Amino acid sequence: MTQILKALSLSLAQLSDPRFRSVLLKGIGLAIALLAGIYAIVMWIVGWLLGDSVTLPFIGEVTWVDNVVSWGSIPLMLLLSTFLMVPVASAMTGIFLDDVADAVEDQHYAGLPPAQHVRLATNIGDSLRFMGVIVVANLLALVLYLIFAPFAPLIFWALNGFLLSREYFQMVAVRRTDRAGMKKMRRKNALSLWLAGGLMALPLSIPLLNLLVPVVGCAVFTHLYHRLPR
Repeated sequence: MTQILKALSLSLAQLSDPRFRSVLLKGIGLAIALLAGIYAIVMWIVGWLLGDSVTLPFIGEVTWVDNVVSWGSIPLMLLLSTFLMVPVASAMTGIFLDDVADAVEDQHYAGLPPAQHVRLATNIGDSLRFMGVIVVANLLALVLYLIFAPFAPLIFWALNGFLLSREYFQMVAVRRTDRAGMKKMRRKNALSLWLAGGLMALPLSIPLLNLLVPVVGCAVFTHLYHRLPR
């Protein structure tokens, strides 16, 4: 646990690094653009289906339905964005997390040979896959949240801590070793990595603070990769 807290302390102390801020802003900006694009497409489809007027049985022609749908969609989109912003921002930020790992290694682990950088297309695919896994896993876990309501926070932290630990450790480790070496190290340090992931999952339910999770998480697991036994 000492190694985890040390890794977290070093990561938080480096938040002012321009590369950290750049990745965070790019991730949030792309997430907002993606959500706005989805909203525009949905509204275009709704407008195309409804047209300027709708004829309802026993009522006749109604010309204000599209306006009601348009105005009603705004609070709906804001509500959905509250739940989707974190996984979407995580996916968008994940595309650039190599920069965060580089910044950590440059400052704290100087003298390392160049890392194996993953291709942008692979990063995008992995980030979108991870977003899908987080969304689907948490939707399925809703049943457990309802059945074991008093323990819902613990289930949430345990589940997302596990997912975050696997994703971020894998992303960091494949820059320095092959997948066989990564899996061996992950098995050897499974509990420590899960605890670190759980620590990263704690702020997921706190608005605004949760947007820092991808950047801080990447930095923490970069430190752990270099500090935990192999």
